[in-house]
Amino acid sequence: MRFGILGETRVWRDDGAEVPLGGPARRALLTLLLVRPGEVVSADRLGDEIDPDGALSSHALQSQVSRLRTALGPEAPIERAGAGYRIVVPPDDVDACRFERLAQDGRAALRDGDAERAAALLREALDLWRGPALADIAEGETAQAAAVRLEEQRLGALEDRIEAELRLGENRVPALRELVGRHPLRERPAALLMRALAAESGQAEALVVFEETRRRLADELGADPSAELTALHRELLSADPSPSPAAPPVPLTAFVGRDDEVAEVADLLRVARLVTLIGPGGVGKTRLSVEVAGAVTDEVCFAELAPLRDGAGLPQALLGALGLRENGLHLGGGAQTPLDRLITALSDRVLLLVLDNCEHVVDDAAALASRLLATCPRLRILATSREPLGVIGEHLRQVRPLDAQAAVRLFTDRAQAVQRGFTADPEVVRRICAALDDLPLAIELAAVRLRTLHVDDLAARLDDRLGVAARGSRGVDDRHRTLRAVVAWSWDLLSEPEQLAARRFAVFAGGATAESAVRVCGTDADTLESLLDKSLLEFAGGRYRMLETIRAYAAERLDASGEAESVRRAHAGHLLDLARTADPHLRRAEQLEWLPVLAAEHGDLLAAVRWAVETRDAETALDLIAAASHYLWIRGASASIASQATALLDAIGDEPPAGRGEEYVMCVLSAAADAAGRPVWQRHRAVAEKALAAAWSGAEPGRYPVVLLMWMMRNASDGDPRGAFALVASQCDRSEPWVRAAARFVSGFGPLGEGDDASAERVFASAVEGFRSLGDRWGTALALDALAGLAGTRGDQATALALTDEALALTERLGALEDGADLLVNRGDHLIAHDAAAARADYEKAAGLARRAGSATYLAAALRGLGDIALSEGDPAKAGRLFDEALERLDPHWIKSAANRVRTLAGLGRVAEARGDHAAARARYGDAAESAAAVMGTATPEALRAMGLPENVVEAVSAR
Repeated sequence: MRFGILGETRVWRDDGAEVPLGGPARRALLTLLLVRPGEVVSADRLGDEIDPDGALSSHALQSQVSRLRTALGPEAPIERAGAGYRIVVPPDDVDACRFERLAQDGRAALRDGDAERAAALLREALDLWRGPALADIAEGETAQAAAVRLEEQRLGALEDRIEAELRLGENRVPALRELVGRHPLRERPAALLMRALAAESGQAEALVVFEETRRRLADELGADPSAELTALHRELLSADPSPSPAAPPVPLTAFVGRDDEVAEVADLLRVARLVTLIGPGGVGKTRLSVEVAGAVTDEVCFAELAPLRDGAGLPQALLGALGLRENGLHLGGGAQTPLDRLITALSDRVLLLVLDNCEHVVDDAAALASRLLATCPRLRILATSREPLGVIGEHLRQVRPLDAQAAVRLFTDRAQAVQRGFTADPEVVRRICAALDDLPLAIELAAVRLRTLHVDDLAARLDDRLGVAARGSRGVDDRHRTLRAVVAWSWDLLSEPEQLAARRFAVFAGGATAESAVRVCGTDADTLESLLDKSLLEFAGGRYRMLETIRAYAAERLDASGEAESVRRAHAGHLLDLARTADPHLRRAEQLEWLPVLAAEHGDLLAAVRWAVETRDAETALDLIAAASHYLWIRGASASIASQATALLDAIGDEPPAGRGEEYVMCVLSAAADAAGRPVWQRHRAVAEKALAAAWSGAEPGRYPVVLLMWMMRNASDGDPRGAFALVASQCDRSEPWVRAAARFVSGFGPLGEGDDASAERVFASAVEGFRSLGDRWGTALALDALAGLAGTRGDQATALALTDEALALTERLGALEDGADLLVNRGDHLIAHDAAAARADYEKAAGLARRAGSATYLAAALRGLGDIALSEGDPAKAGRLFDEALERLDPHWIKSAANRVRTLAGLGRVAEARGDHAAARARYGDAAESAAAVMGTATPEALRAMGLPENVVEAVSAR
């Protein structure tokens, strides 16, 4: 039997026949019982909800229940429970419950990067709706609250579905425009529309949406856009920082025993485009690939795939390894899908791509490798895996355990590193290596034990330990049985202080500095160094780390020790102290120093919050969330703790713990950072507002200044914002400089949108001054770019060039590749009329940056510019090739691309005209005119000149 309350209340039997329910009172009764199937609803509440006027007596209610039982039959029993009733049916038989489950699963799939599954789940969820939620109950507190909750979830699921469809490349601009029209003060649809327009049309329309949203918020709520929407606006104006491709890890020890294999694989890569190193775990595939990467002359990108949970995130992982990341403006579609960004970035690049540890994503790795090799002719791939990829043209190289002689050399080399002058009977060493299956990792772990053991004792203990391990499960592969045995054996040989430090170190999710490890583990630097010497720890980048295999074993030992809770509490306390120390620095110029410090601890911060919430240590959890909120806000990662904040609020209840009102407010705001937290926000908002007023109404300010800005932004789109803005306005004298600079920058777009360029210029200049005083390079570049645009509009090219140069210098220091490419093309367009050589240099540099960033849009713009140069130099054949290539890369649906499309089509018309093909020239000019009209609404000479077309082309297009 199926039940529907998402619309009129209806019931269907399994064969599809509808069950007659009777009159409105009976439908209302069933609706109330189905809101929470299986939960008891009191008779008083049922009576009040069904008949708010109080006319429904207890006897009448019992009569309605009896009739409903008769209609439903035994398939849906209605039970009397205490002073109320409940209906006993599976929650998934109720459309509202099924909707909530599907919507939650869809959101989780979207968060995990599986857009196709997310879209399918969310479509299924939304298809369950037949009308307004709980349509058969007009009044009643319970019904109204449930209906509001369901309708909010429906809207959130719709937004999630649209985001998933955007990631799959579907055009959802019309649907988003309609959604924004129906919910003009809701910022997520506006953000999705901006992203969709950036991907489908270009930057201009997306900026218009931002400005319209900003005006509505200001006019109707007196509010500024949220931090998320403002960050998206900044992203529209500039590119993301991009580091260089990931280099192979730097080996910490000498390479022993495989020199011939390195040469063979390197030689094979000269004739083969895909080579896969296969073999069991621990055999040395990764180390061999590192050595091969160092032996080749090509540029190398090393992609470690072991952290991936599945193949869905493989393209994004490769973008990250290449020094790119999925551009937040482009959720999918066109030339901006992760795979297409990879192809754009690698299409003309001579590169060796190392895919390390493919075995758990082998099918996806094979498909991706095949596609990249087919579309990127200068690319070569070296993969490591326990099994072949199975791609046509793949060359396999089996990596086997070391031969006997090399294994002995490796053991001896590592032993001499820990024991000066080490010598031993070769037969004894050989016996040790044979017991370890000649696996390099196992040999290295064993050799470092010679710091405290004689080699004969080592051989005896090792033989015994592995003999015990060999009697384990036959279903476990040899690598895991062997390595677990080696780790367990190595552990037993540690001293008690070393074991204590090693098992406590397992609480660190992302490694630790020496200071952190000493404090949390209750150890000393010498013990850490001893663990480093014995390969239980590694040290790189100023941090100690533990191999995951060893960390898993150490965590087991910690749980068995009885001290896990105290160690994890010490870990959380350390992270709290660090976050509190960093917080004031994030509001000053030294934020550039402190953000990387916190970023290095990001995984541990989240782990500490999760532990505190799971153990119901409310005070520690509140303190951690509050202290970390400013950092997470700057990183755009507030949603990463939203679910934990929600769970914490559920445990706390409706009142904040004594003395932690401000922390409670930060927790409420953190929960609301995720759309799923909206009901939490609605439930806790009033209490949080009182707590915030109490914290900030006295002479002394609160502990967390960022809470004011977060509170103002959250209230801008939810509830009545007047009280929130009055509270924030009362703190103006306490506002910090970074808040003022950001406010000036955002406020400059108001007069700009109204055509008051002079006022906009004054405000932007003030923002530049504010950001510079703080040392904020990114904010300064954004404001300078806005000023350059104003200068170009009024025809002051000298000023526009100077401002663009200054912005370029800042973006180069930031590594903002796409923003730099865009600025270079703009500068080239300014220069081409009087300095063609400088313009060519800018276009060529822009093309290089665009290729590195995988940006088809900016690469096409640069190629178009080079085509203009070729035409000006009298080489129409070269110009034609460049224009054709640019036109192929341009997406006609992008407004950002459309202006370049007009210029490219006009350039092709000029090429045809130079060849004497007047019919083709007229056709191309006609195409240019149509494209111009599509972009500007008209193809008048003024509009064409505004696009930067030369006068002879304007005349030809206008005549056409």
